[in-house]
Amino acid sequence: MLRTVLTLCLILTASPAAARDILFVGNSFTFGAGSPVERYRPDSVTDLNGEGIGGVPALFRSFAEQAGLEWQVSLETSPGKDLAYHAANKRAQIDRRWDVVLLQGYSTLDAQRPGDPTRHAAAAARLAALIRARNPRADVRLVSTWSRADLTYRPGSPWSGKPIATMAEDLARANRTAKRQAPGVRRVVPVGLAWNRAIAAGLADANPYDGIDPGKIGLWGNDHYHGSTEGYYLEALTIFGQVTGHDVRKLGADERAARDLGLSPQTAVALQRVAWETVRRDR
Repeated sequence: MLRTVLTLCLILTASPAAARDILFVGNSFTFGAGSPVERYRPDSVTDLNGEGIGGVPALFRSFAEQAGLEWQVSLETSPGKDLAYHAANKRAQIDRRWDVVLLQGYSTLDAQRPGDPTRHAAAAARLAALIRARNPRADVRLVSTWSRADLTYRPGSPWSGKPIATMAEDLARANRTAKRQAPGVRRVVPVGLAWNRAIAAGLADANPYDGIDPGKIGLWGNDHYHGSTEGYYLEALTIFGQVTGHDVRKLGADERAARDLGLSPQTAVALQRVAWETVRRDR
């Protein structure tokens, strides 16, 4: 009996939900470029670059406050950059003790070789080693992002003419490969697969180039590349649900960030459901 109790105590102590400090490392997909999310509640998080960004990290913090979870949230972001950039240029900001670190790479992983995880995995391994040197128990995760509509519906990319879900599926597969090749990386957060689920369920429109179908939401911004407010909201919900284990459906129709950003209660609830279903399936 005593052994069982001790084992449970160790499990609870090691749980990511018990952690207090989280760092987001990434780019415009992390800070919510092109939407009101970028400047949402910047005073609630610590921007290590001093640029006054709130972004997806601020959404995470808002969810945590509403769920009664105490998380200190920091971010280190730079637009259009991959993980190799952060490993080479942002060591001073990143080299601290963290409980959880989320690493979000470039939208195609490698700008020169789209979809190839080699450079991405090597940089993730370097960053994970840096982080775990400070805290051997740090929980490091890769964030796998969405299909870019501009690389699907326009010519010239490896995903041109393919189903909209394909790029996100390829990125998820490549991130799983990178995880296996990067000691210290624990999991992959399936944000792109949550977008796919929203589209497959008929909640979100699949092709922004022909307009948004009645009754559906748009996940992409006006450039058909970055996210819309709804798209970033779904990203933040998926990250929060996976990292904390909190059922994001409990945030409910009156969730504060959705209300602040102008999302309808119905949209908030629908996106919460999609995020949680994605997280549960991933488990």
